[in-house]
Amino acid sequence: MPTGTRVDPFRTFNFRLEIDGLTVGSFRECSGLAADGNSIDYREGTDLPRSVRKLIGLQTYPNVTLKRGYTTNTELWDWYKNIVNGISDRRNGSVILMDEQRKDVMRWSIENMWIKKIEAPTFNATANEVAVESVELVHEGLTLDES
Repeated sequence: MPTGTRVDPFRTFNFRLEIDGLTVGSFRECSGLAADGNSIDYREGTDLPRSVRKLIGLQTYPNVTLKRGYTTNTELWDWYKNIVNGISDRRNGSVILMDEQRKDVMRWSIENMWIKKIEAPTFNATANEVAVESVELVHEGLTLDES
């Protein structure tokens, strides 16, 4: 006899991306949603323990990488063109995880991002694959919000 309600984990293929000012929201892959904190070693001459204190340092965030099938939509390339031309075009966005009924369940908010690298598809005349472009985004913050 069951003792509780079964809670299955969410699957990774049900997600979408929202970025300020872009209609592009379908990507086949998103990676780099992580945060890391630095620690600072500190010790005063009057400290009795023979070890250092660990103080909280700065947070760092790896780049977010997005991949999608190539289409005629050039919004990402236009955004990258702004960066290349010296326009500070930072945007906020979110990666939204959805359940099996396609309802939002979790949201990772990304702050002040801009395109660091954009990569056109790799072409191969002997392959039978979808052309995939890749975008690498630099950002200044990641938070997990409840949907």
